[in-house]
Amino acid sequence: MATPTVSNKQARNLLLHLQGLTAPPRAALSKQGLLEMIQSIGFVQVDSIQTVERAHHMILFARNQTYRPKHLKHLLEKDGELFENWTHDASIIPSAFYRYWRHRFAREELVLAERWRRWNRTGFEEKLGEVLSFIEENGCCMSRDLGGDAPKASGGWWDWHPSKAALEYLWRTGALAVARRDGFQKVYDIPRKVIAPHHMVEAPEKEAFTHWACTSALDRLGFATHGEIAAFWELISPAEAKAWCERQSAHDLIQVEVESADGSKPKLSYTRPGYEEVLADLPLAPARLRVLSPFDPLIRDRKRTLRLFNFDYRIEIFVPESKRKYGYYVFPLLEGDRLVGRIDIKHDRKEKALITKGLWFEPKIRASVGRRARLDAELERIRRFTGAETLVT
Repeated sequence: MATPTVSNKQARNLLLHLQGLTAPPRAALSKQGLLEMIQSIGFVQVDSIQTVERAHHMILFARNQTYRPKHLKHLLEKDGELFENWTHDASIIPSAFYRYWRHRFAREELVLAERWRRWNRTGFEEKLGEVLSFIEENGCCMSRDLGGDAPKASGGWWDWHPSKAALEYLWRTGALAVARRDGFQKVYDIPRKVIAPHHMVEAPEKEAFTHWACTSALDRLGFATHGEIAAFWELISPAEAKAWCERQSAHDLIQVEVESADGSKPKLSYTRPGYEEVLADLPLAPARLRVLSPFDPLIRDRKRTLRLFNFDYRIEIFVPESKRKYGYYVFPLLEGDRLVGRIDIKHDRKEKALITKGLWFEPKIRASVGRRARLDAELERIRRFTGAETLVT
């Protein structure tokens, strides 16, 4: 029997839908609605760069222009319905998933402890105990409260002040949680004071954990290889995801060929039975043009982005200026179901202006009057969101 084929357009539309980019962008978004949005897309990456606005705010604003950062702050710092930890990078995650992260904490403890042994750092276990005791007795704290405000020039853990390293270790292994951010500096506390009590439950058994990690990833990707399933949360290994896919293929998974947009051969991927009905009932992405964060979950997997959208994207922060093709921090442009270009914009807080420094449309994408008008409308939305007073294009 021939393997079914899913067209590239169908695959793009499904991914956009699962990642919250087909929902009406002007529908009023309540605090509860924001929580449901984050639960639906899975997580929101956090990043320190604020060229326009922090990455997590840009990600959420791209999906709904009525998004209010105060709601995110409340869910994180007051309600305990969101927590910050690690996926592929530091991310904001629904606290409903905290039980599954307990498996990650246990794995991190083994990995990080081994690193410390390789670096031959002595007295680290004592430092961990000291830091935990300090927070239990005195309440939440920042690195500078313990004398470890900043890493040295190399930025490696091995070069950090012991207290700073201890805080990071305890956070990555679940002994501490991030209660809030002061500026962008983490404020740490005991998890029971940060996570809503009804989410502070035991970790599931390993088999149930692996099943959740795989099903929840596939439900947010639509179609995926076992490697893509493992990479979504980075909670399990590709080998574990492959074994799960092979087990589930007997009754709860099927394989399809997903057409590519970049000219490469179709990708053999896993999906759920009944996918045809899902594809037939998909809403279309709004025709508006949107600026995406470089860390938007839609484009996080650069190889998948190239395959599905024929959009070759990388962030050039670490590329020497003379070798950059576009710019330091360039934002992809999403129009309907296509990635049509990229833009270099900056919020100059001193001048109170949102400034366009560069604009590049993809080959065969015309800078038509209508497209430029859609871009101008999006830049005006971002100007209002950031609080800039003027728009310079």
